[in-house]
Amino acid sequence: MVSFKELGLVNTKKMFEVALERKFAVPGYNINNLEQLQAIIIGCGESESPVIIQISQGARAYANQTMLRYLAQGGVRMAMELGYSLPLVLHLDHGSSFELCKACIDDGFSSVMFDGSHLEYEENIEVTKKVVEYAHERDVSVEAELGVLAGIEEHVKSDVHHYTEPGQVEDFVSRTGCDSLAISIGTSHGAYKFKVEKEEDIPELRFDILQDVRKRLGKFPIVLHGSSSVLKKYVDTINNFGGSLQKAFGIPEEQLRKATQYGVSKINIDTDGRLVFTAMIRKYLYEHPEHFDPRQYLGPARQELIEMIKRKNKEVLGSAGQAIYIK
Repeated sequence: MVSFKELGLVNTKKMFEVALERKFAVPGYNINNLEQLQAIIIGCGESESPVIIQISQGARAYANQTMLRYLAQGGVRMAMELGYSLPLVLHLDHGSSFELCKACIDDGFSSVMFDGSHLEYEENIEVTKKVVEYAHERDVSVEAELGVLAGIEEHVKSDVHHYTEPGQVEDFVSRTGCDSLAISIGTSHGAYKFKVEKEEDIPELRFDILQDVRKRLGKFPIVLHGSSSVLKKYVDTINNFGGSLQKAFGIPEEQLRKATQYGVSKINIDTDGRLVFTAMIRKYLYEHPEHFDPRQYLGPARQELIEMIKRKNKEVLGSAGQAIYIK
């Protein structure tokens, strides 16, 4: 067993306090490999943004749980060597059981999410509370979820939205003791977030629900999952170089900016990072069919992800320049 503090990580408490006060969202960027982690460290370091590095269940199995611990520790050291004053959280995304959350806490994660949104309300409370009790004894933060997002992301699947019921949030937070709450207001997992023919037909998020939840919870951190914008630039690049992503639409960035003004303290972005990598690798290999060294095509993909992260932090999340306020 290892404490996250031994790895140089922090929990989310101070991050969310500052985010609520200064009205920005901390980015939750997902990783699966070394290059994605490097891009997040550099992108957030150069934009002076706090960051939550997210590991899904599938990513944990892919990268190996022991390797992840040392990757995280290496990320902290890398940031220090590059001169970045960068608070880093290592977070389990969509933990499906108490046992998985416990294992991640014991491996040095500084934050875990238990996703009980598919459970009956009382069972969701029961398991979330159990996770919170174990985590808080070790100063680890816990994110919970109320409401179900449509879409597909690894083991998280649902054909329809079940919007968060604002009347339940106070009872849920009070009884579980969770540190942040992911809610459902119309965001969705994956690259196909809406069944529409064109971008102009994308419906607006349910800001009425968000405002009601915000009013009921006061200064309590709210989280949005499934918030990639499925940027047309990268979808077009994928399709132009052999891919086939048809009618793939995400959350308009102006809606995400609006959400930060209503108390959303963390916004999860996974699909956009995947699209960047796939787009740049497809393009590179098409243009350089004689190349076979992974560094040749992973390097440009990493650099493009750095640029996307810097822009998202500055123009969408408002997190750029905020790291200095988190001590």
